[in-house]
Amino acid sequence: MTQRPLILVCNDDGIFAPGIAALTSVMQDLGDVLVVAPDSPQSGMGHAITINSTLRVHRIEQTDRLTRYSCSGTPVDCIKMAVSKLADRPISLIVSGINHGSNSSINVIYSGTMSAAVEGCIEGIPSIGFSLCNYSYEADFSASLPYVKKIAALVLQKGLPEGVCLNVNIPSIHKSKMQGVRVCRQAKAFWDEEMDERTDPRGGKYYWLTGIFKNMDEGIDTDEWALANNFVSVVPVQIDITAYQAMEELKMWDFSTHDTL
Repeated sequence: MTQRPLILVCNDDGIFAPGIAALTSVMQDLGDVLVVAPDSPQSGMGHAITINSTLRVHRIEQTDRLTRYSCSGTPVDCIKMAVSKLADRPISLIVSGINHGSNSSINVIYSGTMSAAVEGCIEGIPSIGFSLCNYSYEADFSASLPYVKKIAALVLQKGLPEGVCLNVNIPSIHKSKMQGVRVCRQAKAFWDEEMDERTDPRGGKYYWLTGIFKNMDEGIDTDEWALANNFVSVVPVQIDITAYQAMEELKMWDFSTHDTL
């Protein structure tokens, strides 16, 4: 009898978030599932790892086809822990999410959800980050699930190029309005940010980071365009972040230090 693939599920919203429950349910149709997720929300943690304190894991469920652990660390810690300590056999696929909120465009840099997928990619395991463009805890994930299942099944079947994972964002709309899937590039956008300064009751200053998302990219091949037009966006993300186009120019610079000593 052929053994079912082992699928690792993680997120950054925490082990009890509705998004990871939805993702776990779908993945059980495709293989045996190991869930390792933070014990509390870790949104915006990026690729942070825990190095100055200990990590703890607690098994909260185990059946023949599903094992769930909470971890005291970050999403990347969860992937490292699963790969090195908790998985009982090689992991065939890593899926992260479903995130409550978009991780399109520049948000991929800050996302704990996507950093879990990137860490899986570093480990040489096909990995996908899934996000729904709805920040509500009560978000309806039902329309996204057929796309999540199809994309995960294709990656299980076909694999991914070395050093590449997928950033999948799904519009928060009724299934009847979904237009399909677009493979696209990351839009050139940014957060116009400021530190909102406030005063506490004792007169001390404190700050909230606020900002407005600004999409400066008018291309029709971007994730932001796809989402605005009711498509699921699929962006291949690579772990090699070398700016190759800048190398030739930099090679022309004079790096000698004799005239500055």
